Amino acid sequence: MLNRFISDMKKYFSYAKYSAKSDLKSEVASSYLNWLWWILDPLLFMLVYTFIAVIIFRSKTQYFPIFVFVGLTLWNFFNKNVQGSVKMVRQNSSIVSKVYIPKYILILQKMLENGFKMMISFLLVFIMMVLYRVPVTWNVLYLIPIFIVLVMLTFGLSCIVLHFGVFVDDLHNVMIVVLRLMFYMSGIFYSIGNRLQDPYKSIMIYGNPMSLLIESTRNCLIYSSLPYRIGLAGWGVVSLILCMIGIKLIYSYENSYVKVM
Repeated sequence: MLNRFISDMKKYFSYAKYSAKSDLKSEVASSYLNWLWWILDPLLFMLVYTFIAVIIFRSKTQYFPIFVFVGLTLWNFFNKNVQGSVKMVRQNSSIVSKVYIPKYILILQKMLENGFKMMISFLLVFIMMVLYRVPVTWNVLYLIPIFIVLVMLTFGLSCIVLHFGVFVDDLHNVMIVVLRLMFYMSGIFYSIGNRLQDPYKSIMIYGNPMSLLIESTRNCLIYSSLPYRIGLAGWGVVSLILCMIGIKLIYSYENSYVKVM
């Protein structure tokens, strides 16, 4: 399976990259602001959450606008890819019914597209860090393993829900509820570490991969501290297993997808 996966990635990666680039261009083709929407969209959400937390709930979290922006950026990448994968085969039926393409390449295409937007958002994060004079330490290098785990986790889960989404029509509605619950439990606009005490704090952070990734990113990027390294390693292993399961499911059943549709 590994050899086939590597071979297919070499063969179809150019297609995924070209399709992602085309989708990005078509997304802003009819907009007056064009690519500026990729900046305005997360920025406006950050302003809304900052207003609610600071003005209404009187949050005193240090560097709160950056705090929220980091959480939203990671969550948007994860959420858009996983939720979009549920109906991805059906939405691309005109392609998959005519030519063979490993169905996870469709996921890779969307991950490249949303990953580009995530990088733009993180560019804004670094600009905001300069404006707020946030001290930067070598701990920022932990962003590399954090992003690797995020990508593997997103890809693995997306492959699994893509497979089951072909056979279960109601999975899309179920995933909306699950991801919404996960959003509120991931500490997007509040700090789990400051709000909860053990054992609930550990359960919320280590039990939810997105809360662990978000808290770890904030620690090493904004607050000059270490990420949750044990949890990061653990979820890295789990994410790798999810990737293997998702790819095996797709390889085993992708020939029957067209028949089901």
